[in-house]
Amino acid sequence: MKIISQYKLEILAFFLLIVLYFLLRVPNLTLQPIFADEAIYIRWAQVMRAESTLRFLPLFDGKTPLFMWSMMPVLKFIEDPLFAGRFLSVVSGFMSLVGVIVLGWKVFGKKVALWAGFLYVITPYIVFFDRMALVDSMLAAFTVWAIYFAIWLSQTVRLDLSMILGFILGGGILTKTPGMINLLLVPVSFLAFRDGGARFAKRENRGHKLVKLMIFWAVAIGIALVAYNLLRLGPNFHQLSARNADYVFSPLELIGRPLDPFIPHLRDISDWFPKLLSWPVLLIGGIGVIRVIGERNRLGLVVLLWGLIPLLLEMAFLRPFTARYLLASIPPFLVIAGYGIEKISSIKYQVSSKIVKMVVLVILLIPALNFNYLLLTDPQKAPLPRAERIGYFEEWTAGYGFKEIAEYLVERKKQTNVVVGTEGYFGTLPDGLQIYLDKAGIPIIGSHATISAQLREALKDNEVYFVANRSRLMEHQSGLELIMEFPKVKSLDGQQDAIQLFRIISQK
Repeated sequence: MKIISQYKLEILAFFLLIVLYFLLRVPNLTLQPIFADEAIYIRWAQVMRAESTLRFLPLFDGKTPLFMWSMMPVLKFIEDPLFAGRFLSVVSGFMSLVGVIVLGWKVFGKKVALWAGFLYVITPYIVFFDRMALVDSMLAAFTVWAIYFAIWLSQTVRLDLSMILGFILGGGILTKTPGMINLLLVPVSFLAFRDGGARFAKRENRGHKLVKLMIFWAVAIGIALVAYNLLRLGPNFHQLSARNADYVFSPLELIGRPLDPFIPHLRDISDWFPKLLSWPVLLIGGIGVIRVIGERNRLGLVVLLWGLIPLLLEMAFLRPFTARYLLASIPPFLVIAGYGIEKISSIKYQVSSKIVKMVVLVILLIPALNFNYLLLTDPQKAPLPRAERIGYFEEWTAGYGFKEIAEYLVERKKQTNVVVGTEGYFGTLPDGLQIYLDKAGIPIIGSHATISAQLREALKDNEVYFVANRSRLMEHQSGLELIMEFPKVKSLDGQQDAIQLFRIISQK
């Protein structure tokens, strides 16, 4: 009770942040069309839950399975698979929120912790991806907590903390292989090593503690690598490294053109960050960075470097480059931005500091709440970067109307046998449809953008349907009756794709 009375205002603020967090994440959680990777991950989780021998299924595509493992029990309690997958990301984001607050408290104090938590709750960059069934929110959560425990370990040099850090690092790797970067960043926490105070007053004591710290780092990294190598229990472990070439340039490939991916990716970031973070957050974050560097704040530098180094590595070596790949670098930046807010509000002005804080609050809220309101009510109108809008709303990777199509097919199944074909073998189609027909007993046959002979042959004993993206369906397909059409967002050049459901009515 003494702790509650001592920190009652902080507890109240934390409670309000929790309420605001879920108000900005849960409403209309399935309003946005399903994305290709979401469909794949949810379908994997369904298959893994149904068949125990396939618990390592994601390895065949070079993906680690922790996100899908975590989704399996959620699917048991939530009927809508898309809501279940996205709710898991909401929970992951909540763990990041708690991590941002405790990290900010440890590094800068309670005021910065609450400001950082507030920024995490309202920043559109975070809100957008916390509402999608993608692995990146979970990786961001593990990253925040890895920073926290790495700093704590360097300050106190305790075996139990090194073991906890190891499990967190392992969780990050099992979520997504770029979590390996966190292992390389553990030595950055040396900046938090207390080598100047009375705690390590004697030189020999400092040396002993430093050796002990390095041993504990090895323990943490060893635990993480053991967790990673547990994946060898499943087939296709080699795919984790084999698929790297699809995502990462090797240093040899960049000989003679070292800035080739870096400069284009820098242009991408210059478009993404002002829109997804907003200019006020960027400016305040910049102030925080300047103050951390200027003050030589050792703990602040750990947070800054842990966010900055992965960002620079991704800019230098990644082949495909999207905003969600950078998500794990955003929470550390928001902690630094919280420090920037505290520094701005602590300057002596002619008006009270409360008024200054209110002005800062309003400046932060106006662009964020407008963006977030659109994400919750009409996401296609949100001012997303061009590349994100194309991938999540316009092209074949965006899936519309799958739940409605599935409900129609299930109703037809009550009357007769039904077979459905899809344009595509992997991705938005057929996975986006399969997640809703998981237990419906309706065969789904993937194919190219044509009606296969197998589908037409199935007409002898079944009603046969075909689902496709209008833009990818080859022309002059005879014997089709359009049943449903779900238009996608119109692109800036005026073109508009759609998901279409056809009934095949002729064998020719």
